[in-house]
Amino acid sequence: MAHSGRVLIAADKFKGSLTAVEVAEHVTAGLRRERPDLRIEALPVADGGDGTVAAAVAAGFERREVDVTGPLGATVTAAYALREDTAVVEMAEASGLQLMPPGVYAPLTATTYGTGEVLLAAIAAGARTVVLGVGGSATTDGGAGMLQALGADFRDEDGDPVAHGGGPLRDMVSADLTGLDDRLKDVRIVLASDVDNPLTGPEGAPAVYGPQKGAGEQDVAMLEAGLARFAEVLTTALGPEAARAAESPGAGAAGGIGFGALVGLGAVFRPGIEVLLDVLGFAEALDRADLVITGEGSLDEQTLHGKAPAGVAAAARAAGKPVVAVCGRITIGKPELEKAGIDAAYPLTSVESDPAVCMAEAGPLLERIAAQVAADRL
Repeated sequence: MAHSGRVLIAADKFKGSLTAVEVAEHVTAGLRRERPDLRIEALPVADGGDGTVAAAVAAGFERREVDVTGPLGATVTAAYALREDTAVVEMAEASGLQLMPPGVYAPLTATTYGTGEVLLAAIAAGARTVVLGVGGSATTDGGAGMLQALGADFRDEDGDPVAHGGGPLRDMVSADLTGLDDRLKDVRIVLASDVDNPLTGPEGAPAVYGPQKGAGEQDVAMLEAGLARFAEVLTTALGPEAARAAESPGAGAAGGIGFGALVGLGAVFRPGIEVLLDVLGFAEALDRADLVITGEGSLDEQTLHGKAPAGVAAAARAAGKPVVAVCGRITIGKPELEKAGIDAAYPLTSVESDPAVCMAEAGPLLERIAAQVAADRL
């Protein structure tokens, strides 16, 4: 039990209910209901997926907006975050499922072109280190669209530019990356993702994530062929390092945009939460804390494999700081929690058994849970 009064809230969003910023606000309110004297620091976190830019802005980055090409080709407004010469780019802002009309999917034609345009905007604004958070994509184009926006030239057998999306990549016969924006040579790209899938194969982007983007069995086969062809042509153009990149952890992230970043931009792959904790200044905030509160909507097996709460807990445990988690629901047991470095978990379902009510009234319920944390742990 922690007896002092310095608390660090480093939780991710409750997907479908609360943003990470809102989670921190409600936890703060609940803690203060029980302990008005607490010194509370909020550092909303993300693992590279949707909410990454918002977490950076909450940590003091400047929010910038730019009009870019959305996943269906229409113009959308995408945000990125900038502080000095470091930018945080969230590909879901430009190429995410969140931008698709309800019930509409375009697994074969959705493009990452807009993500490339956001990268260009960040570089033009002075960024020399870019954290590219990938997740929540509507796309399975291997990052081809992103590279085209940055100056790459991909052609089919008729000499025409390859059309947008993962499906048309099957027709690609040549790749020329010499036209990539010269400024990229002076920019370090960090690929931040919570998945380590390769580009293709049984664990690759089309097979594992294609169905989430509306791809049927035939679509998955077409996307698999397209990405395999993309990797083959880039290997011919760039050498065997492209083939190795296709097999690398993270190549299959966000519909294969990881591959495009690794082979085309020389990106370095790192687990998303580790990157974000570094960028957000988590270590310094951790030093000031007696208790860390992390969490996300669902604490489950996925949490243990690179999600934000696991990353927060690992860093806190290494620093000898106690950690508790708040969540909407939990499907793992105490042994798994302890192995992850989480001392205890407080799900909303402990005070409200109806999951629908938990989703609809997540904020007030979270305040009740946070008051219980204060009573138990402070």
